[in-house]
Amino acid sequence: MNGPEPVGTDATILVVDDSAAKRYLLVSWLSRAGFTVVQADSGGAALDRMERDDIDLVVLDVRLGDMSGFEVSERIKSDPRYASRPVIHVSAHAVSVADRAQGLTRGADAYLVEPIEPDELIATTLAALRYYRARSRAELLATRLARLAETTLAVNAAPSLAALLTAAAGGAARIFGTGALVAGQDADGRGWAAAVDEPGGRVTVEEWTPDLRAVPVGVATRTEPPTSWPVPAGWPVPFDPAVPVRVATARLRPDRPAVQVGVPESALATESAVLGQLVQAVATAVEAQRSYDEEHRIAVTLQHSLLPRRLPTVPGLDLAVCYEPASAQTEVGGDFYELAMIDGRLVAAIGDVAGHSLHAATVMAEVRHAIRAYAVERHPPGAILERVDELLRTLLPGEFATICLLTLEPETGRIRLASAGHLPPLVVTADSTEYVEHRAPLLGVRADRPDDLEFVLPRGATLVLYTDGLVERRDVDLDRRLDDLAGVAAAVDSDLDEFCWRLLAELSPAEVSDDIAVVALRLH
Repeated sequence: MNGPEPVGTDATILVVDDSAAKRYLLVSWLSRAGFTVVQADSGGAALDRMERDDIDLVVLDVRLGDMSGFEVSERIKSDPRYASRPVIHVSAHAVSVADRAQGLTRGADAYLVEPIEPDELIATTLAALRYYRARSRAELLATRLARLAETTLAVNAAPSLAALLTAAAGGAARIFGTGALVAGQDADGRGWAAAVDEPGGRVTVEEWTPDLRAVPVGVATRTEPPTSWPVPAGWPVPFDPAVPVRVATARLRPDRPAVQVGVPESALATESAVLGQLVQAVATAVEAQRSYDEEHRIAVTLQHSLLPRRLPTVPGLDLAVCYEPASAQTEVGGDFYELAMIDGRLVAAIGDVAGHSLHAATVMAEVRHAIRAYAVERHPPGAILERVDELLRTLLPGEFATICLLTLEPETGRIRLASAGHLPPLVVTADSTEYVEHRAPLLGVRADRPDDLEFVLPRGATLVLYTDGLVERRDVDLDRRLDDLAGVAAAVDSDLDEFCWRLLAELSPAEVSDDIAVVALRLH
């Protein structure tokens, strides 16, 4: 009987038989065929070998001294660590149909009855290994695709480029079971990279210098020596210096820089499609974030233009404002303020358009600019509000707003004030805090309006204008909240900016649900 020809396989096979002669024969055939062979003489020894060695296939006798081969096979298959390893039963005694059926039912992948020909053993072994490796590749691909989906979700949910690269590097390490490095550029053209040395390891994100604009548009992978990706000192080392690096690059547009993901080539097995899909997902997320950042910058610029660019400098008068929009997506809402010097008088206004959305902000802008235009025509506060009310009812029917508008002569402290349904201003002196009541209907409602209120602001006194977001709460009476404001405002900070923000910090809720504006002015 001639031995089998070598087949050039790198699989490791465990031969289990309590007969030394039979074990020797099986080991000899398999070794001459090119397999790495280890052996055990009992079921217990076989299970111990499975724990210690990386076994690809088990050739298992049915009749063993300590336990049956059926039980050994069953225990191997019930352990998730090696449940997919093929088991081939061999037996000269348990040869009945019932024996063979029991062996296959309890986990064996093949059942050979002695006498066995060497070629039959080798062919059965190779067939079982082909199935095992195909199944292993499929399971590995399924696992990687599941982790790719998780990583894609994480990078698209990242709030910043640093967080995105961190999620991408950590995800790549989990997908491929190795270290990884991910590089990209921000909207300002600065290069950044995230590196991790093992799955679950700490990801380091730092500025990095490679120019990612010299990469062609599209998605591509290439193999590079690890020295072409030098990692700065102090970083995690994602690559073995002796192992080539597979680099995937994605550049979606000619006017955008590329994104790169690198992992050890040995981690890719026989396919690199998942790496290409990963870099494309990361590049898409980077592009979406960059586009959002650019649009957000434009939106913020436009939104800021709806409010005064700067406060006027008025001799004898200190001015301060603070503004907090309710929406995290907008920089301004329906609340607004105005401070401007016209003919030696300070025109001060604060108002609140119903709602706290971008729509409310656009209505607010029209109301604010109307106030400015009528103020330039030198109308007194009450006349200005009458004209704005007419404009609102004519051009923006169904919109409503509250406003408190006043003019102040810095030399004398004389104030002329008109209100349209707005909360009363607060005057704070060294001895008292007092609200200035001027009841009138809000804008957008056709109704008679009272005459302007005139009074003098004492020297050293502070006048506080505010919107309802500072004091109104659904579960607290408004009068009580106004008392709270008066109590907090009684101690005026020397720095009016700090005073305004202190009012907001002490009186507003942790989660702002309404726009808040505060204006403070103090007469020297």
